[in-house]
Amino acid sequence: MSRNLLARYIWLIDTIRRYGSITREKLNELWMQSPYSEGDPLPRRTFYNYRGAIEELFNINIECNPTTYEYYIDSGDSHQASVTDWLLNSAAMSNVLSSVKDVSDSIFLEDVPSARLYLSQVISALRERRPLHFTYRPYTRVNPTRDVVIEPYFLKIFRQRWYVTGLNTRDGIIKTYALDRMEDVIIGSETFTIDPDFNAEKFVSDSFGIVFTQAEPHAVVIRATARRAKYLRALPLHHSQREEIHDSFSDFHYRLRLTPDFVQELLSLGADVKVISPPELRAMVTDGLRNALAQYENATDN
Repeated sequence: MSRNLLARYIWLIDTIRRYGSITREKLNELWMQSPYSEGDPLPRRTFYNYRGAIEELFNINIECNPTTYEYYIDSGDSHQASVTDWLLNSAAMSNVLSSVKDVSDSIFLEDVPSARLYLSQVISALRERRPLHFTYRPYTRVNPTRDVVIEPYFLKIFRQRWYVTGLNTRDGIIKTYALDRMEDVIIGSETFTIDPDFNAEKFVSDSFGIVFTQAEPHAVVIRATARRAKYLRALPLHHSQREEIHDSFSDFHYRLRLTPDFVQELLSLGADVKVISPPELRAMVTDGLRNALAQYENATDN
């Protein structure tokens, strides 16, 4: 697909989203003002072709209200919308970056190493409901774990890394694996079925990152400085985030399971945040701070 064609798709999606609903006449007027028209109107047949391509590429349906003859985007459920937004943003970013070779030495990006080798294979196994066979090299062990077999349930990206979660057939437990620590990945020939009672969105809903437990979620309250509150407001820690604003600070409320990766996130925020509740989380963060301080108090090196 040409870069220019992808840019036209993105322009069409963004324009309809921005207006909420729009007639063909208004859309055509805006098209004539865009850099893609070259002074020509958007033919009806071309518009319908673009609609079909957008649905196929991004799973975005551009619908028409038969009463008002206005076009709008059917966003679907919230999870599907979030995946679609991620795909659209990725495509838009790729489209922009592909045209900036002349200033590439002035652009610095974060690497996503796990996306290059095995992501397509894992997605294929996920789509076809086939098991994955691989060798795994966790950071916590010297020797790799060989002959791992999982039935993949879902994928998640977290902190620039892709993770696959599924049923470990040997242990009979749902586990999560980082794609950049997998080796010799093979898709099995047999198929499997997921327990009809399993709901991936519900499974991850009360977790911060990629550590999933069956523990009960807690009502978490974190107090942040006014400055840190601006960052949390712009980039929430979790979808359950709710803010209570005070004069010199904000209290952020969450519904979360108390997992090690969430504790590490709070520790990384340093003195900008303070755990108000629950007591268990306060104790976990306090222990983490004490252990970090002990690294310096007990240090014998210079």
